[in-house]
Amino acid sequence: MASKLPTVAIIGQANVGKSSLFNRLVRSQQAIVAREAGTTRDNVLGKVEFQGHQFWLVDTAGLKDPDDDFEASIQEQISEATVAADVIIVVVDSTLYLSDHDRTVAKKALKSKKPVILVLNKTDLKGSLSPDNFVKLGIKTVVQTSAEHNRGTHSLLSSIVEHIPAKYEEEDDDTLRVALIGRPNVGKSNLFNRLAGKQQALVANIAGTTRDVNRVKIRYNNRPIELLDTAGMRKPGKQEVGIEKFSVLRTLQAIEEADVCFLLMDVNELNTQLDQRLAGIIDEAGKGLVIVVSKWDSIEDKDAYTHDSLTPKIAHTFNFVPWAPLIFTSSVTGQNVTKLFDLAQDIDERRKQPTKTRVLNDMLQKAIQKHPPAGLKNTHPKLRYMVQTDTTPPWFVIHGSNLKFVHWSYKRYLERLIRETYHYEGTPIKLSFRDEKQIKANKERVKEGKAPVTKAYKRQKETEREQETQS
Repeated sequence: MASKLPTVAIIGQANVGKSSLFNRLVRSQQAIVAREAGTTRDNVLGKVEFQGHQFWLVDTAGLKDPDDDFEASIQEQISEATVAADVIIVVVDSTLYLSDHDRTVAKKALKSKKPVILVLNKTDLKGSLSPDNFVKLGIKTVVQTSAEHNRGTHSLLSSIVEHIPAKYEEEDDDTLRVALIGRPNVGKSNLFNRLAGKQQALVANIAGTTRDVNRVKIRYNNRPIELLDTAGMRKPGKQEVGIEKFSVLRTLQAIEEADVCFLLMDVNELNTQLDQRLAGIIDEAGKGLVIVVSKWDSIEDKDAYTHDSLTPKIAHTFNFVPWAPLIFTSSVTGQNVTKLFDLAQDIDERRKQPTKTRVLNDMLQKAIQKHPPAGLKNTHPKLRYMVQTDTTPPWFVIHGSNLKFVHWSYKRYLERLIRETYHYEGTPIKLSFRDEKQIKANKERVKEGKAPVTKAYKRQKETEREQETQS
C-alpha cells in the first residue's frame, strides 16, 4: 500500500499573497486536484510533484471564513495548520514591516517543532525590505518570492522537498479502496461500522488521527477492501474555523485516494446542493460513484410505492451523473449493506476492463454515419479514429481535425455510445480530442527550434510579457 503523502500548509495573515503563491505552485505543476465545494474561492487543496517528491499543498486562506473575526480565525487557522502539516510555510509581505500578527504566526509555527520556511513575498515591488528586517521572526530558512511573476518558486519548492521524503512509488496491490463521503450525520460512521463488523476476516484496524480519515481493512470474496470514513462536509457558510475546515481537506484527500466513493444521503433530507457538489467533485476526480440513501428504516409509513416515488426525484437531481447507481440502505437492519461490496467490486472491474480499438472505431464510424458532427461553414470536424489511453477512470482519445468545433452535446452523445458498448455503470469516463493539424504545427515548431504551442507555453509567454511590462 502506498504511504500517505506529506502535507505542506501555507499560513500567514491576510493580503500577503498566500492564495497567489498556492495557485502558482500548483498550476505550475499541472496537478490541480479539487476545488472547495460551492464557493468562488481559489483551490484549497492541490497535489504538487517536484524533483521526485509528491505532496499535498494546503491554502489556509481558502479555509478562512471572511466573515469571521480576524483574530479568532487566524489563531484557529495557525493552530490547525501546525497539527495537520508536515512542513509549514509562513508568508509575509516584504513591503511591510513586521506586525504583531506576523510575530504570532511565526511563534506558533516554530512552537509546533515542524520544519518552517519563511517566504518574503512581493519582492518585485518597489520598497520591498531587506531580508535582514525579518530575522527577528527566528525562522532560519528564508525564500524571497514574487507569486505574481513566478519568481523564487523553484527555490521554495527546493526548500520544501529538503524536509519531506521522496515520493513513495505505489505498489500495484489488489486492495480496493472505498471512501464514505457525505454531510455530517447522514450515517457514514454507522455504515462504516456495519460494513467492517459484518465481515469475519478483519485484517487491520488503523486508528484515525486528527489529520487522517478512519480506516479499516477487511476481506470480501477473497479481495482486500480498505474502507475510508470521513468526518463529513457542511455547507461552506456553516463550516467552523479550525478542525472542521481541515476535515474538508481530509474528505478531498479521501476522494483522491479512493477507487470508489459511496455518497451517503439521509433519506429524511435528500437532494441538497452540497450532495450535488460532492458528486461533482467525485466525478471530476474520476472516481467510481454509488449514491447511497441511508436510514431507510427511519421511514415509518413507507410502502411498495415509496421507493418508486423517490427514485426519479433523486435521479433528476443527479442527472449530471446518470451513470451512478442508486441504492437504499439501513445500517440498523442491514438492508442492502452487503450489496455495497458487490457494487464496489463490479464498478472497479468495469473501470479496469480492456477495450478493443477495432470495436471502438466501428462504434465511432457508425456514430458519425448516423449523426455527423456539426461545425461551421467549410470547417466541419473530422473524427478519424479513437483509442483508449488509460483506465481508472477509462480515458479515450479521438484523433482528427477541426476538433475545437465539436459541440458539447456531440461529446455527450459519443460518451453515451461508449457506455452502452462497454457498460461503464458507476464510473466516469474521460474523453479527449487530439487535433492532427495542431500536432503537425507543433512538430514543425520543434524542428525550427521553437517551443510547441501548449497551455503551459501560452502561460509562460504571458508571464514574460508581464515581466517586460514591469521592467
